[in-house]
Amino acid sequence: MYQAKVYVNYKDSVLDPKAEAIKTALTRASINNVQDLMVGKYFELRLTADSQLAAEQQVDAICDQLLANINMEQYRYTVSAIDEVQA
Repeated sequence: MYQAKVYVNYKDSVLDPKAEAIKTALTRASINNVQDLMVGKYFELRLTADSQLAAEQQVDAICDQLLANINMEQYRYTVSAIDEVQA
């Protein structure tokens, strides 16, 4: 069994409206030292696969097809083996 941790964020070239709203709120609260802010999504998946490589390929396909809008978002992930007892 494998566990994947997936992080999805807007690409650098895409304006993040939630992050901009938070930055504006911080400025209004007199918090002026925040230089940059990123809002994203986080997913954890547990999956069965024959190998680490197969699990990574499956997670990559899931991200491309469902978890991220590849036109506007980028993603990164880690996949690690877990013991059946932890699952």
